[in-house]
Amino acid sequence: MIRDTIKSAQITAMKAGEKEKLAAVRLILAKLKDRDIELRTASTVPDDDAVVVEVLQKMVKQRRESIDMFTKGGRDELAAKEQAELAVIEGFLPAQLSEDETKAAIEGIKAEVGAESVKDMGKVMAVLKERHGSVIDMSKASGLVKAALG
Repeated sequence: MIRDTIKSAQITAMKAGEKEKLAAVRLILAKLKDRDIELRTASTVPDDDAVVVEVLQKMVKQRRESIDMFTKGGRDELAAKEQAELAVIEGFLPAQLSEDETKAAIEGIKAEVGAESVKDMGKVMAVLKERHGSVIDMSKASGLVKAALG
């Protein structure tokens, strides 16, 4: 389970005295705890690894946006800090599909659901997220789906 890997990484970082990595791991664990609290009232609770991957993907997206804004604003030291956190977070995510593999998955789903125009984008995205949500960056996939249907 990914959660156990993250907890053991926290202990390893503590023992090694890696302050930056420890801070990033603690941040991940805090976000996971917040998500667990949110799910207490949910009628159906998804698989634990699915929850962890969802939280990690959200954190990756936030870091990328922050890095972009800090770089544009000339705050390279803050962008570097976010980049270090991003590297730690991505280390816990399952291997992502390459762009070619993503395109192949999109083409397969497009043929399966009979999508022909951009109007069918929602159908394709729904199936893509259901099948490959944990191994595809959905923001990049959105552009690829639009290009495939456009």
